[in-house]
Amino acid sequence: MGHKKTKKIVYLALLSALAIILHTVDHYLSSPLPLGVKLGIANIVALLVVDIYGTKEMFVVNFFRVIISGLLTGTLMHYTFLMSCGGVFLSSVVLALLKRYTKLPLVSVSIIAAICHNIGQMFVISFVISSAALMPYIFVMLAASIPTGILTGLTAIEVLKRVKREQFQ
Repeated sequence: MGHKKTKKIVYLALLSALAIILHTVDHYLSSPLPLGVKLGIANIVALLVVDIYGTKEMFVVNFFRVIISGLLTGTLMHYTFLMSCGGVFLSSVVLALLKRYTKLPLVSVSIIAAICHNIGQMFVISFVISSAALMPYIFVMLAASIPTGILTGLTAIEVLKRVKREQFQ
């Protein structure tokens, strides 16, 4: 394995670890927020990875983040884990499509990904409970998507300004 490939794997492992830490912190920070609303700070890492490396790497980092965070927070195979999977899957697919087919600014991409994350979560919980009874709550979740998407997008932009991309290649 070449030096460049090894370096990339190491950086992706470190970024995965950071995403796991941020996801776990977010899990415990979010309790004062309305039910189900999270800051989404782990998504900062997804934005960084998709910008620096690409969509394939972002999917890998998000996969490890969700699985390992589920283990660490004790939610693995709990409905909240399934909601996280649904949200991460939909937001990752949309993020990949937006990065490939648009020139939208990172903050706009982040807001749209946050919205899709919440839509994915609501779809999963509706499926799990076999009812659309919680669907009106989507409006609370979507309203929260805008400030959290802005926060994660702006933070990712600031990190990208301070990081030398060449280091990661």
